[in-house]
Amino acid sequence: MAKVKVVVNGVGAIGKRVAHAVKLQDDMKLVGISDVAPTSVLRTNLEPEGFLYKTDLYCSVPELKGNLESSGFYVKGTLPDLLASGQVDVVVDCSPAGIDEKNKLLYRQHNVKAIFQGGAKDSLAQASFNSLVNFDESVGRQFVRVVSCNTTSLSRTFYAAEKAFGIKKAFVSLVRRAVDPWNPSKGPINAIKPAMSVPSHHGPDLKTIMHGLDVVTMAVVVPTTLAHVHIVSIETKNHASKKALENAFEKTSRVNVLDAKDGFSSTAEIMEKYRDLGRPRSDMPEVAVWRETVAAEKNHIYWMHAVHSESIVVPENIDAIRAVTGIESNNLKSIKKTDKALGIK
Repeated sequence: MAKVKVVVNGVGAIGKRVAHAVKLQDDMKLVGISDVAPTSVLRTNLEPEGFLYKTDLYCSVPELKGNLESSGFYVKGTLPDLLASGQVDVVVDCSPAGIDEKNKLLYRQHNVKAIFQGGAKDSLAQASFNSLVNFDESVGRQFVRVVSCNTTSLSRTFYAAEKAFGIKKAFVSLVRRAVDPWNPSKGPINAIKPAMSVPSHHGPDLKTIMHGLDVVTMAVVVPTTLAHVHIVSIETKNHASKKALENAFEKTSRVNVLDAKDGFSSTAEIMEKYRDLGRPRSDMPEVAVWRETVAAEKNHIYWMHAVHSESIVVPENIDAIRAVTGIESNNLKSIKKTDKALGIK
């Protein structure tokens, strides 16, 4: 079977990871990457030691092509011309929010499929996507949105809870990291900044995946760059137990249960685990649930988990490519294939 031809538009924190992940799949071909700015991220990834070395580079906006070339980049062509050539089946759009809306017009013009990221409005796509919960809704679609890092983590863990006990209603407190570790332009530095809306946007976003879910979310941003932490409280439809909830998490793809007693008592120690394991970029695409925080009392369950926002959505993007192109219609088969290629156990 011919490989699905993919281009990644926007080579930032998510884009560089998705492009690398596409290269590792045996049923996909990375045709190229596209961007407009000569960033250090783009330069490093295209160096001989970089994960995207020898990947063809295109300019997303034709009039900015000279900007890349004058900075020393070899630009094979422009994204519009590449799409017009018929060499692309799917664009994974990792451009900033707002830019993706303009890009959609280009993708529609050239009749290519596109996968947008969680920063995009849900109205931009025909379906929001999570590999476990609603893979089928995206099969054959032209425009799909992989939900945000926070929503992805909640989709996975709520999927486990729903299967085990049923969910009547839920409340989540999100303790959000301030910014990507490499980004010097954001804060807060010495503050805790609440989201001034209830629910925060995470609850409504989760409902685009788990339709009809009764959930309220509140969020604060804190001065850390490593990971988000979620504090979850759920009223279940059926009686629950701590052991059954642990088992549900342990059986769920892309969810890891870690023990504080083994030294994993903070986000710092969890992220160090993946550095020591030699993961590319120290990534943790799994959700990390602290076993000691898993609790149950009759029809109530509780837990806390950590989210590595830079990498958690990467496997979902790969599965979304399979869904929209129809090269795999079974979500569990796609998850298994993706996880094997990315080294997720």
